Amino acid sequence: MADTPSMAQCLLAFFFLLLNGPSVSDVDAARDALRPFLNALAIVESNGKDDAVGDNGKALGRYQVWQVYWADAIEHCPEIGGRYKDVANKDYAERIVVAYLLRYAPKAVSAKDWETLARVHNGGPRGHKSKATLKYWKKIERALAKNEAK
Repeated sequence: MADTPSMAQCLLAFFFLLLNGPSVSDVDAARDALRPFLNALAIVESNGKDDAVGDNGKALGRYQVWQVYWADAIEHCPEIGGRYKDVANKDYAERIVVAYLLRYAPKAVSAKDWETLARVHNGGPRGHKSKATLKYWKKIERALAKNEAK
Protein backbone atom coordinates (compact mmCIF):
# COMPACT_ATOMS: atom_id res chain seq x y z
CA MET A 1 0.00 0.00 0.00
CA ALA A 2 1.40 3.39 -1.00
CA ASP A 3 2.07 5.98 1.66
CA THR A 4 -0.33 8.89 1.51
CA PRO A 5 0.64 12.25 2.97
CA SER A 6 -0.93 13.18 6.27
CA MET A 7 -3.02 16.31 6.72
CA ALA A 8 -0.09 17.90 8.55
CA GLN A 9 2.24 17.15 5.63
CA CYS A 10 -0.27 18.65 3.17
CA LEU A 11 -0.63 21.79 5.29
CA LEU A 12 3.13 22.09 5.59
CA ALA A 13 3.50 21.84 1.81
CA PHE A 14 0.79 24.50 1.31
CA PHE A 15 2.47 26.92 3.74
CA PHE A 16 5.84 26.24 2.13
CA LEU A 17 4.36 27.26 -1.23
CA LEU A 18 2.84 30.40 0.29
CA LEU A 19 6.09 31.41 1.95
CA ASN A 20 8.41 30.50 -0.90
CA GLY A 21 6.23 31.32 -3.85
CA PRO A 22 5.32 29.21 -6.82
CA SER A 23 7.69 27.45 -9.18
CA VAL A 24 7.75 28.28 -12.88
CA SER A 25 5.83 25.02 -13.41
CA ASP A 26 3.10 26.28 -11.06
CA VAL A 27 3.01 29.60 -12.91
CA ASP A 28 2.80 27.88 -16.29
CA ALA A 29 -0.06 25.66 -15.11
CA ALA A 30 -1.93 28.75 -13.96
CA ARG A 31 -1.18 30.46 -17.31
CA ASP A 32 -3.01 27.71 -19.12
CA ALA A 33 -5.99 27.98 -16.77
CA LEU A 34 -6.09 31.77 -17.15
CA ARG A 35 -5.84 31.82 -20.97
CA PRO A 36 -9.22 33.55 -21.61
CA PHE A 37 -8.37 36.23 -19.06
CA LEU A 38 -4.84 36.77 -20.41
CA ASN A 39 -6.17 37.11 -23.96
CA ALA A 40 -8.72 39.74 -22.87
CA LEU A 41 -6.11 41.56 -20.79
CA ALA A 42 -3.75 41.80 -23.78
CA ILE A 43 -6.49 43.27 -25.97
CA VAL A 44 -7.49 45.89 -23.40
CA GLU A 45 -3.94 46.86 -22.44
CA SER A 46 -2.22 47.02 -25.84
CA ASN A 47 -4.33 45.35 -28.53
CA GLY A 48 -1.89 42.45 -28.17
CA LYS A 49 1.23 44.43 -29.11
CA ASP A 50 4.39 43.16 -27.43
CA ASP A 51 6.29 46.36 -28.24
CA ALA A 52 3.70 48.64 -26.64
CA VAL A 53 4.96 51.42 -24.36
CA GLY A 54 2.49 53.33 -22.20
CA ASP A 55 2.05 55.55 -19.18
CA ASN A 56 4.81 57.92 -20.32
CA GLY A 57 7.27 55.05 -20.71
CA LYS A 58 6.49 53.45 -17.35
CA ALA A 59 4.56 50.46 -18.78
CA LEU A 60 5.92 47.93 -21.26
CA GLY A 61 4.61 45.09 -23.38
CA ARG A 62 1.25 43.62 -24.22
CA TYR A 63 0.19 43.64 -20.54
CA GLN A 64 1.57 47.13 -19.81
CA VAL A 65 3.71 45.97 -16.89
CA TRP A 66 5.34 48.58 -14.66
CA GLN A 67 8.77 47.88 -13.17
CA VAL A 68 7.39 47.73 -9.60
CA TYR A 69 4.82 45.11 -10.72
CA TRP A 70 7.61 43.13 -12.38
CA ALA A 71 9.74 43.33 -9.22
CA ASP A 72 6.83 42.05 -7.10
CA ALA A 73 6.35 39.09 -9.43
CA ILE A 74 10.07 38.24 -9.50
CA GLU A 75 10.26 38.47 -5.72
CA HIS A 76 7.36 36.00 -5.50
CA CYS A 77 8.78 33.64 -8.14
CA PRO A 78 12.53 34.28 -8.48
CA GLU A 79 12.86 31.25 -10.74
CA ILE A 80 11.37 33.33 -13.59
CA GLY A 81 14.55 35.42 -13.68
CA GLY A 82 15.18 37.84 -16.50
CA ARG A 83 15.19 41.61 -16.67
CA TYR A 84 12.37 44.12 -16.68
CA LYS A 85 12.67 44.82 -20.41
CA ASP A 86 11.91 41.12 -21.04
CA VAL A 87 8.21 41.90 -20.49
CA ALA A 88 8.20 42.78 -24.20
CA ASN A 89 8.19 38.99 -24.78
CA LYS A 90 4.69 37.46 -24.59
CA ASP A 91 5.59 34.25 -22.74
CA TYR A 92 7.82 36.03 -20.25
CA ALA A 93 5.23 38.75 -19.66
CA GLU A 94 2.54 36.15 -19.02
CA ARG A 95 4.68 34.50 -16.38
CA ILE A 96 5.16 37.89 -14.71
CA VAL A 97 1.43 38.68 -14.73
CA VAL A 98 0.49 35.25 -13.40
CA ALA A 99 3.17 35.30 -10.68
CA TYR A 100 1.90 38.73 -9.58
CA LEU A 101 -1.69 37.48 -9.48
CA LEU A 102 -0.67 34.33 -7.61
CA ARG A 103 0.99 36.58 -5.04
CA TYR A 104 -1.87 38.99 -4.47
CA ALA A 105 -5.00 37.10 -5.56
CA PRO A 106 -4.33 33.35 -5.30
CA LYS A 107 -7.95 32.52 -4.46
CA ALA A 108 -9.14 34.50 -7.48
CA VAL A 109 -6.65 32.60 -9.68
CA SER A 110 -8.00 29.27 -8.40
CA ALA A 111 -11.61 30.39 -8.80
CA LYS A 112 -11.00 32.04 -12.20
CA ASP A 113 -12.51 35.19 -10.73
CA TRP A 114 -11.81 37.42 -13.73
CA GLU A 115 -13.15 40.57 -12.07
CA THR A 116 -10.84 40.36 -9.07
CA LEU A 117 -7.87 39.48 -11.28
CA ALA A 118 -8.54 42.42 -13.63
CA ARG A 119 -8.92 44.86 -10.77
CA VAL A 120 -5.75 43.65 -8.99
CA HIS A 121 -3.79 43.86 -12.25
CA ASN A 122 -5.02 47.40 -12.81
CA GLY A 123 -5.04 48.73 -9.25
CA GLY A 124 -2.43 46.79 -7.34
CA PRO A 125 -2.71 44.34 -4.44
CA ARG A 126 -5.94 45.91 -3.11
CA GLY A 127 -7.24 47.06 -6.48
CA HIS A 128 -10.21 44.72 -6.26
CA LYS A 129 -11.51 46.90 -3.40
CA SER A 130 -11.12 50.20 -5.24
CA LYS A 131 -14.03 51.81 -7.08
CA ALA A 132 -11.45 53.28 -9.46
CA THR A 133 -10.87 49.84 -11.02
CA LEU A 134 -14.53 49.10 -11.84
CA LYS A 135 -14.39 50.88 -15.22
CA TYR A 136 -11.30 48.86 -16.12
CA TRP A 137 -13.07 45.63 -15.17
CA LYS A 138 -15.94 46.52 -17.53
CA LYS A 139 -13.43 46.80 -20.40
CA ILE A 140 -12.03 43.37 -19.56
CA GLU A 141 -15.54 41.95 -19.25
CA ARG A 142 -16.42 43.21 -22.75
CA ALA A 143 -13.20 41.74 -24.18
CA LEU A 144 -13.95 38.38 -22.54
CA ALA A 145 -17.48 38.36 -23.99
CA LYS A 146 -16.17 39.30 -27.43
CA ASN A 147 -13.64 36.45 -27.36
CA GLU A 148 -16.33 33.98 -26.22
CA ALA A 149 -18.50 34.98 -29.16
CA LYS A 150 -15.75 33.99 -31.63
